[in-house]
Amino acid sequence: MNKYELAVVLSAKLEDDERAAALEKIRNYISTYGGNIVGEDDWGKKRLAYEIQKMKEGYYTFITFEAEPECPAQVESHVRVMEPVIRFLIVKPEETETPVKPVKEAEEVKEENE
Repeated sequence: MNKYELAVVLSAKLEDDERAAALEKIRNYISTYGGNIVGEDDWGKKRLAYEIQKMKEGYYTFITFEAEPECPAQVESHVRVMEPVIRFLIVKPEETETPVKPVKEAEEVKEENE
């Protein structure tokens, strides 16, 4: 199974229960196509970088899930036609080959090089 991240921007005009229903529908699509939700991060209402469909604000939510390679395409095809969704993006995060050094070690290496 691969790890994926789904970023969703929902319309700011939605009520709390409508927004929750839309997110639940997206979670169900992920589960239906064999995905397993690992985490979810709700950023809340934020100002958009530019106006989309005459809207200046949207609700941002990020969902991390594990799934087979076919799942993201299936989820995307359903999310694309959902009316409350302004924008979305599914990405497969890059796996780093070398672990990130803690800050203290990085500073020591920098001092040694100077």
